[in-house]
Amino acid sequence: MEENLFSYGTLQLEAVQLTTFGRKLKGFKDALVGYVTTTITIADEGVVETSGQAEHLALVHTGNVTDRVEGMVYQVEHHEFEKVDTYEGSNYKRVIATMASGITTWVYVKA
Repeated sequence: MEENLFSYGTLQLEAVQLTTFGRKLKGFKDALVGYVTTTITIADEGVVETSGQAEHLALVHTGNVTDRVEGMVYQVEHHEFEKVDTYEGSNYKRVIATMASGITTWVYVKA
């Protein structure tokens, strides 16, 4: 079963998608309202090697309707979230959110 996944950071990179999913994902632009991003440092060397970055974005909920984070919504298989959970690690937690378009999707926010 396919589910929506919102990416606002490194999951949009082709190298990360190929390593995590074994394919390039197809998606569409959308935005998450009521959130801002902060930067966190990733300690997992495998994630840093895959993304090419030690500093990653992380979502923080503000509830403010003027705050908005742009990104992409991708369709992934439910069983693939185990791979994404591993990639995101303990710095993030997966939650359900409603996008500006009105669709519901999974997003990874700062743990």
